[in-house]
Amino acid sequence: MGEKERIARKRRHRRVRAKISGTMARPRLNVFRSLGNIYAQVIDDTAGATLASASTLDRELREKLADKSKTEAAKMVGELVAQRAKGAGVTQVVFDRGGYRFHGRVKALADGAREGGLKF
Repeated sequence: MGEKERIARKRRHRRVRAKISGTMARPRLNVFRSLGNIYAQVIDDTAGATLASASTLDRELREKLADKSKTEAAKMVGELVAQRAKGAGVTQVVFDRGGYRFHGRVKALADGAREGGLKF
């Protein structure tokens, strides 16, 4: 991603964040996508605390991801973050796509989180 694309994504993310915020009752499911990995966090913005997180770098997933595509890996990350969020007592979230298009890996992560039991 070049400098212009990075700045544009940050601008879009700022616009999204102006409208949505995570509370204890309904935390924010944030997505960050790099070229090789994808990260997801469930965040309570009022307390400034991360309640659950998962990424393609997690030890739990590393072995399972060896022969998977990035999209399949994103779906597995979504399922794992949903499982961890439910363990922390979270069932409903607000989805924060992080300035990325709701397409491809971001959509796969969202679908995985929904299949894992999170509602948004």
